[in-house]
Amino acid sequence: MVFVPRDRLSQRDAAELTEGRILPNGYDIAVFALVLAVGILLIHGAAAMHAPMAALDTHPVSLDIRHLPEYGLRTTLRMFAAMAASLLFTFTFATWASKSRRAERVIVPALDILQSVPVLGFLTFTVTFFIGLAPNSQFGAELASIFAIFTSQAWNMAFSFYQSLRTVPRDLDEVSRGYGFSSWQRFWRLEAPFAAPGLIWNMMMSMSGGWFFVVASEAITVGNTTVTLPGIGSYLSVAIAQKNFAAVGWAVLAMGVLILLYDQLLFRPIVAWADKFRVEMTASNDRPQSWLYDLLRRTQLLKRVISPLERAWDRLMLVRLSKPMQTQARDDDAASGWGDRVWQVSIWIAGAIGLWIVFEYARRTLTWSDLAAALGGGFATLLRVIVLIALASVVWVPIGVWIGLRPRVAQLVQPLAQFFAAFPANVLFPFAVVAIVSTHANPDIWLSPLMVLGTQWYILFNVIAGASAFPSDLREVSSVYRLRSWTWWRRVILPGIFPYYLTGALTASGGSWNASIVAELARWGDDKVEAYGLGSYIAHATEAGDYPRVVLGVGVMAVFVTLFNRALWRRLYVYAERRLRLD
Repeated sequence: MVFVPRDRLSQRDAAELTEGRILPNGYDIAVFALVLAVGILLIHGAAAMHAPMAALDTHPVSLDIRHLPEYGLRTTLRMFAAMAASLLFTFTFATWASKSRRAERVIVPALDILQSVPVLGFLTFTVTFFIGLAPNSQFGAELASIFAIFTSQAWNMAFSFYQSLRTVPRDLDEVSRGYGFSSWQRFWRLEAPFAAPGLIWNMMMSMSGGWFFVVASEAITVGNTTVTLPGIGSYLSVAIAQKNFAAVGWAVLAMGVLILLYDQLLFRPIVAWADKFRVEMTASNDRPQSWLYDLLRRTQLLKRVISPLERAWDRLMLVRLSKPMQTQARDDDAASGWGDRVWQVSIWIAGAIGLWIVFEYARRTLTWSDLAAALGGGFATLLRVIVLIALASVVWVPIGVWIGLRPRVAQLVQPLAQFFAAFPANVLFPFAVVAIVSTHANPDIWLSPLMVLGTQWYILFNVIAGASAFPSDLREVSSVYRLRSWTWWRRVILPGIFPYYLTGALTASGGSWNASIVAELARWGDDKVEAYGLGSYIAHATEAGDYPRVVLGVGVMAVFVTLFNRALWRRLYVYAERRLRLD
């Protein structure tokens, strides 16, 4: 049974709860109507995904605004399918990396590499495979689009969950061991709840990241293969190709409406529900609000129906699937030194074999001038990423702290921030191209802001999550000691949000590399403006279907991102884990 505070209910509702009535009330009817509407939309959208492939030619994407609701439904279903896959990936691999040093040595570098691989890079090598799974149906193309969106969502969520699991307060960890929790019980009773606030905010950011790349995910062009699935992204792609400003405006409006809807119907209720997982000694008086969450808590029949599922879930979380944590350590802590050495040598051998395969492939198909061009572009893009992340941090860290410490403000900002984070860079291409061409400005400089347009919000969302999860009792202590100005920032809030900021900055830098593919080569109809960098190098190779140079560009980008992460972000992660935990 869900606990409902009496001060939030009318006297009549409280009396009904006390009497244990099972008849539906008005809230049950409203929820039933909402669930029925959502179910009908899901069935309709799922059926459309299995339409014949030939229908894409007979019924191409139209700029008629009457089709926008249908396109919006199709895009939203793809994004939520990708979100489900991202959650599964996060709970599996991020948890594994946090529990095992051996797995961590493989998974964390792999995440560094994967987040640096652009969406176009994934599509280049996967679209043919997915279409081949269902050659006569749109379902294969749908899988390719969902996978592309997944690659823009999963890495951010995995890094957030991994960081949270590695920074669980020591006192709570000791309590769980004192109660003899098994690994399974500890995960569901301590670790997952502790990580929930940060993960939820990163889910919202990941949804917005999916919108940022929705054009490349739905209007797929790789060499001679072109697939245009019905959706907001493909609608926007056609509008840009036809220089139709009105259609671009309608697409942005439809995107804003969809973001507002799933913010109200999904994310805001989840944020309100997850507020109970904050780590603090004194409860905050200013809590997140959600009209849908309040509606669900006031239902009668619905709670009676789901109460057996709640009890079954509670019992499942309490199942002791392994030995108590008192006798356990990280799996390889108890392993022999020889086992660690063998594992590490195996990793180096596998990496060497992979590098040799790549080298042989490149040697047969590429020249040293190709490598020089890719490396030169890589250094140019690296400089842009460093400058842009630094500027975004200076701007959004103080703003994120101010918002996160005020839940009511966070509720107002939440859908607005999601909209700006989801705003595709493609929408600004017309203005950027026209302005650069008409003023003869340097595209190497003025195309750069497009790289951070969508990724800067990773910093804002993670800082808001960190400030929102900051314990109220620590805030009260800082007030008692009258910590002000720079002392408060240096001694209190910056250490408190630093692990969250690292997750945001890490994913923002990786996302900026990814965004360089679309930002360094901007088009508006037949007009094209290009900035020198690795992103434009990969974009040209992808359009030409030049797979060797696509591989080279993606490989060079992965090397740059991995080395930068190893040299900077991972060292800061270790510092945050050892020195800045809330113990």
